[in-house]
Amino acid sequence: MVSELTHLNPEGVAPGNGYSHVVSGPGRWVAISGQVAFDAEGKLVGEGDAGAQAQQVFANLERCLKAAGATFADVVKLNFFVTDVAYLPAIRVARDAYVDTAKPPASTAVQVVALFRPDVLIEVEAYAVV
Repeated sequence: MVSELTHLNPEGVAPGNGYSHVVSGPGRWVAISGQVAFDAEGKLVGEGDAGAQAQQVFANLERCLKAAGATFADVVKLNFFVTDVAYLPAIRVARDAYVDTAKPPASTAVQVVALFRPDVLIEVEAYAVV
């Protein structure tokens, strides 16, 4: 399957650092709920380790996308919720193993006071067009 997505960085807008400002395309809309670093049994992976949590989060996102008949090539937007923006470099390493870094999805990163459990450091939701 070849993605028909268009990635744009509009003139007059500062270049994105590792993300596209605009991603569009024809197809079916897929929304993936925020994923955290739980394994298949619901146990937290990587307590206190943002990199390990990010790896599990992206593995979970991949499984969710696959269930919807999608891949990371279809992702148009990622939203990151982190308890500390210092985790972003570790998250980017995990993300870059899954996305096409030449055509990255649009994304937003937000530091939050807390997520639903104090040991969960990262939550990521995805939107795709298949």
